[in-house]
Amino acid sequence: MSTQKSTIEKYDFIIVGGGSAGSVMASRLSENNSATILLIEGGNAYSAWDYPSAIYSANNPGGDAAHNWGFQSEPTAYGNKIDLPRGKVLGGSSAINGAVALRARPEDFKRWDLPGWSFEDVLPYYKKLEKSDSGDKKLHGFDGPLPVRQLLSSDLTSVQRAFVDSTINIGYKAIDDFDSEEANGVGPYRMNVVNGVRVNTGMAYLSNEVRKRENLTILPQSIADRVLFDGKKAIGIVLANGEEFFGNEIILSGGTYGSAAILLRSGIGPKSELEQLSIPVIADLPVGKNVKDHPFHYAAFALHKEMVETKSPPIAAKLWTSAFNSQELDIHITATHLFPDEYSPTQSGFVLGVAVTTPLSKGKVWIETTDPNVNPKVDLDFLDDKEDIRRMIEGAKIARRIAAAAPFSEFIHSEIAPGSSVQTDEDLEIAIKKNIASYAHPTSSAPMGDVNSKDAVVDLEGRVHHVESLRVVDASIFPDIISAATNITVIAVAEKIAEQIAKAQN
Repeated sequence: MSTQKSTIEKYDFIIVGGGSAGSVMASRLSENNSATILLIEGGNAYSAWDYPSAIYSANNPGGDAAHNWGFQSEPTAYGNKIDLPRGKVLGGSSAINGAVALRARPEDFKRWDLPGWSFEDVLPYYKKLEKSDSGDKKLHGFDGPLPVRQLLSSDLTSVQRAFVDSTINIGYKAIDDFDSEEANGVGPYRMNVVNGVRVNTGMAYLSNEVRKRENLTILPQSIADRVLFDGKKAIGIVLANGEEFFGNEIILSGGTYGSAAILLRSGIGPKSELEQLSIPVIADLPVGKNVKDHPFHYAAFALHKEMVETKSPPIAAKLWTSAFNSQELDIHITATHLFPDEYSPTQSGFVLGVAVTTPLSKGKVWIETTDPNVNPKVDLDFLDDKEDIRRMIEGAKIARRIAAAAPFSEFIHSEIAPGSSVQTDEDLEIAIKKNIASYAHPTSSAPMGDVNSKDAVVDLEGRVHHVESLRVVDASIFPDIISAATNITVIAVAEKIAEQIAKAQN
């Protein structure tokens, strides 16, 4: 492997973005010794097991500013900008996320409603990626690249255990494996963490052994500007510094925001928007129009400090349920120590993070400049749909019921946010909207679908409609958001498409 500019004049595949999808694509496509692969990454490419502690420590979800693209939303109706963390490093957002290794539900794929993309179709790739420490062999994989550990009650902090016990005490089921058929309930979840290390895809898929492959070139600290075209055929990539690289097929894996921005700068997007920026239109497609993310509400509590022995792991357990007893599991309540203690009157805080996991509200991503060093604009339009706010209010009420139940209540000194004075649905709605945050699971800026669909940007194998030799493979191609953290499903989608490409080569 080389991390310098290669002498290869034309690659078989150029992959833009070395995150959850791009690392998988580079690893799998380079298994074919006769194919040459260039992987372009905007951040650093550390050796597989030599990442800085801000990245490898599972106790530090979110990473640090040096490894973050720094996206923010446009101001909400209440004037606040929402931080939208995205990893800028080999491994991408899998290097800064919470390392929760949960899959989408069969119901999520039913909403996708695409041939070849049912849960049963994707299950082999969930298994292929996974090196699990436990579980049903029909459901889980045991020899994949990504180590996955099912946490046990004994792995939780005393506060998290109390959360689980209180949730059971108010009537919810205990769940041993959220990937199994029954997931409506509470318990510890599966994580891609080994001995406190968050194992990102840059470690798991681009191991030091894989990086030695002579047909794989990794180009770090390189910002992609746009795709080069010859007519309707993608032929290469130009970087922000003007360097050009040529390839037989270009694969964008820059994530929901990054891939959309590259497509738009390349002339693929809504015709009227491109013309406003004097970008020649290659394909008039609804790029950036159907973005979804999970809205996130912090129900924060001050704890009795003397009762808190440890805050590690910071996240490890959740309630996954339905707001109003439907078949859809549309609410997460995550028990987390991720609260700045200085904001607690007891100098010890705890958060029950409430998220609507099947939101109806759609946001958008767009560009206002052709400068690749300027982040695209993002407006997630959280809670625009009344059903979303109705469910979020119910989630906040469930969090309070858990907090009022023993044994969790014994740890709680007082409610910090939204605060005990906030009681009516109207007041809760305002408090939630004023402080709404992102669960950092953006999807669907370039959805898969039929060429005649008004929403689709790519086909069922990620190929961009109306052009040749260009694919998108990352969370942006999800036709709809899934009801769990996105990382594991992004990896599975990349595994599936990489296999389809490999079969077409043979």
